[in-house]
Amino acid sequence: MSSPRFGTFSIVAADVERGEWGVAVQSRFIAVGAVVPWAEASRGALATQARANVTYGPRGLELLRAGKSAEEVVKLLTGADPKAAHRQLGVVDARGRSAAFTGKECLNWAGHRTGDGFSCQGNILFGPAVVEAMARTFETTPGDLPERLLAALGAGQREGGDRRGMQSSALLIVRAGGGYDEGSDRWVDLRVDDHPSPIEELQRLFQLYDLTLLSREDPTTLVPLTGDVARTVQHQLAVLGYRSGRDTGAWDAPTQASYQRFLDENNFENKARSDGTVWPSILTYLADRARAEVERRTRTAPIVPGALDRGPGAAAGGGGASGKTKRRDDHPTH
Repeated sequence: MSSPRFGTFSIVAADVERGEWGVAVQSRFIAVGAVVPWAEASRGALATQARANVTYGPRGLELLRAGKSAEEVVKLLTGADPKAAHRQLGVVDARGRSAAFTGKECLNWAGHRTGDGFSCQGNILFGPAVVEAMARTFETTPGDLPERLLAALGAGQREGGDRRGMQSSALLIVRAGGGYDEGSDRWVDLRVDDHPSPIEELQRLFQLYDLTLLSREDPTTLVPLTGDVARTVQHQLAVLGYRSGRDTGAWDAPTQASYQRFLDENNFENKARSDGTVWPSILTYLADRARAEVERRTRTAPIVPGALDRGPGAAAGGGGASGKTKRRDDHPTH
């Protein structure tokens, strides 16, 4: 039985200065993230596609680990593959050097564009404008690797992308100790396995992932928890059931305790600060949650007596900040 052919466009790239390597991909193929993207922190990244040879992933990373350049990896993998004419491969190594291969039997249009720190490749595309737009967008988009990879993917789709349409997408970015609780190198690992607009869905998921698990905000935007800001946060925490009492604007120990509980229970451990400041994203999230809670209390009849007096932060059977706070290791998987 022959391997399935599927049209795909992807970008493999590195930001060596920040220590990040990654792959963004879209395809008219279910769960493309299970096949195409491979990366290892401080070693490099690659995309294997067209009639994808999934052994290129672990073998390619092994070669990168051994210090081979992107060009050497491409030559070694495709040179030993009797079906290389049906394969497509893009590689970026530890130093940001890039190389790519498009077999002559890949379905039209198929091709690639490489540049400093990136390789764009695709097959069964509307034309070369897809990878050209991806390359141009990656080179000119400001920001860090996630922003540039997602921008490049969107640019490829705007030029037509896969001729057969859209189905799945993925974003994989690695950096040393970048995973959850620094337990792995998978800094960003998101997949959209089946969706009518997979790139837009991937962008939406990344925004949520970024808010919850990453720390990418500019430190110069931090807001002091004093005065009206502190008073507003106190009020919102009260609305959500995390504290009680007057909104004084003084960031005292009870307020800090209720705020920390809010962060812990909503998976915002990465957003905790010990210097009396708060990230703007948390202020926005708190405001949205408090507004939604006020609407719930206004429009929804209570199911049990007193239900409207307790917000999401209230402990079962009790109200507000008086409920017992869970220790963080009571909910390790969130």
